[in-house]
Amino acid sequence: MDSSLEINTSNVSSKAFVDDKLNVFSKILDSLEKNSSKAKAHLLTLVKAGDKIDNKNLEKYQFEAHGFAWFETYRIALRETLNWYKTLLELNKASDLESSILAYAFSEYLNQMRFGIMMSQSEIIRPVALGISNEDFDFCNIPDVNELISFGASDEVKRSMMMSLENGIMPNLGLNDDTLDMIQDQFKKFTDEEIIPAANEWHLKDDLIPDDILKKMADLGVFSIAIPEEYGGLGMGKVAMCVVTEELSRGFLAAGSLGTRAEIAGELIRLGGTEEQKKRYLPEIASGQCLTTAVFTEPNTGSDLGSLSTRASLEGDDYIINGNKTWITHGARSDLMTVLARTDMDQKGYRGLSMFLVEKPRGNCENPFPMDGMSGSEIEVLGYRGMKEYEIALDGIKVSKKNLLGEEEGNGFKQLMETFESARIQTAARAVGVAQNALELGLSYALDRSQFGKQIVKFPRIFNKLVCMLVETTVARQITLFSAREKDNDIRCDIEAGMAKLLGARVAWSNADSALQIHGGNGYALEYPISRVLCDSRILNIFEGAAEIQAQIVIKGLLSK
Repeated sequence: MDSSLEINTSNVSSKAFVDDKLNVFSKILDSLEKNSSKAKAHLLTLVKAGDKIDNKNLEKYQFEAHGFAWFETYRIALRETLNWYKTLLELNKASDLESSILAYAFSEYLNQMRFGIMMSQSEIIRPVALGISNEDFDFCNIPDVNELISFGASDEVKRSMMMSLENGIMPNLGLNDDTLDMIQDQFKKFTDEEIIPAANEWHLKDDLIPDDILKKMADLGVFSIAIPEEYGGLGMGKVAMCVVTEELSRGFLAAGSLGTRAEIAGELIRLGGTEEQKKRYLPEIASGQCLTTAVFTEPNTGSDLGSLSTRASLEGDDYIINGNKTWITHGARSDLMTVLARTDMDQKGYRGLSMFLVEKPRGNCENPFPMDGMSGSEIEVLGYRGMKEYEIALDGIKVSKKNLLGEEEGNGFKQLMETFESARIQTAARAVGVAQNALELGLSYALDRSQFGKQIVKFPRIFNKLVCMLVETTVARQITLFSAREKDNDIRCDIEAGMAKLLGARVAWSNADSALQIHGGNGYALEYPISRVLCDSRILNIFEGAAEIQAQIVIKGLLSK
């Protein structure tokens, strides 16, 4: 070990310091909650008209509103990171690594909340814009708080974490469940052996993930985890799904997304379908026999689903569907489409929308849509390959009225909304997996590459990047797992799920960018996997609700509480 990364052993260990200051972390959170209440009150004075939120005002002060969403995301993320550490303490599994992560996270995020949070590369929200003054952060000057902040930002803490990384040590996930630990180990092994060695080739050739890999994933239960046992699933819930999704996404984003396709379609049917529809489709989805795709988005509508124009007209016992859809992921190889269409043209906006379960023959790259009334073309993309994206035209597709989800018109948007929490939790888990992949690639390259007579990992600008990637990945993971636990306990978590997606997507992009920078010129070469990971990471800030849409959802939830 290079002496430049050795810590003065005469200093108190990170764990001893942190354990002695646990009450200080709680005090910081209490103070941040007070600042949050003040910011919310200030924002309400800007956006309210009378007793109600005025949407025009909310748009006028969108920057401030979204800034508050980010402030709250940071606060909740810190809270859950502290809870993670406390859990590890109770289990006697907390080490210097986990304590250093906690100290660094509080130091860095608190300083950002105090001086400016990066909402994007070009947008920084300052506390003054939220009605928070410098005096409101005076608690940072209290000796024990200031000591904690200084400790978390210290070179010693960063070097301690870097030493753990050099020795191949990653933080404990804090799952606190033997079954979940076993699942994580199982899927880590599968990803390391089956996904990672082939992922870059799939990406460069723009190939579909091979059928034999899908079969192995099905055998491992990827498509059945969140489906109830009575319908052929494992019924293990959202936390288990997050564990699996993260590991698969660590290997290849599309691999993690395949399970997400099944989960969301399964949830649509489980929550909104008739008993006959559940018995018909859920067992096939759980087994991997039926691959699904979501057919919601239309050209020029984006996230504005209320503007959908695809029509479904009832003629006898069948609906006839006409319209154009775009950004249909895994559209060709799917067997079942969940199609959102308008059944009542007299109703505007979200009313009058219905969801349909549309069966189709499985296509391939050469003949993607072997079905009368359906045609389309591939959308070539930078990343997120392995499933392929399509724009499709539905021209007189006939669907039995028995395949109207729930067999009742006008519930399509409501049914879709019931899945949004799960979808965003899953996107956050995918983002954490991509972030972890970027960290591992950056670390591996920094250990292997030597410049000026030593490993580049020894240079502060390199290991500073790596430890920041480590900490932010951990923080994003904990707010994601918290959201999943809330969902499993039937607690409404739309705000927290949105926060997890918001933060996770940014961390994935940041980690990928930092890892590519560590690679230098080689990172720009297609042969190096980090170039693929950078492309994959970029989509996470866009799909399942772009960052701006996500912040809007979070702020509306916060202001309504």
